[in-house]
Amino acid sequence: MEENTGKIEVGQIFMVLDEDDQEQEMEVLGLLTVEEVEYAAVGFVEDIQEESDEDIDVFFFRVADEELSFIDSDEEFEKVSAAFEEAEEQ
Repeated sequence: MEENTGKIEVGQIFMVLDEDDQEQEMEVLGLLTVEEVEYAAVGFVEDIQEESDEDIDVFFFRVADEELSFIDSDEEFEKVSAAFEEAEEQ
């Protein structure tokens, strides 16, 4: 049996409540450190599993104490979004 260390990892699936209080599965798509802070890119599992040419919605969260938290400012979001985009192009 695998022990859950609580560490956020790529491929990890977790549940969130949407605006209608319905549970939705989200998957960690990538992790990246920007200016010594770790961030996670996540997407809805349903969107990821659909075979479609359409882009999926990707959300960015700050990783703190092995938990995901919201990004506080537009400036921080833009910086993280650009860093993930640059990493993807490489």
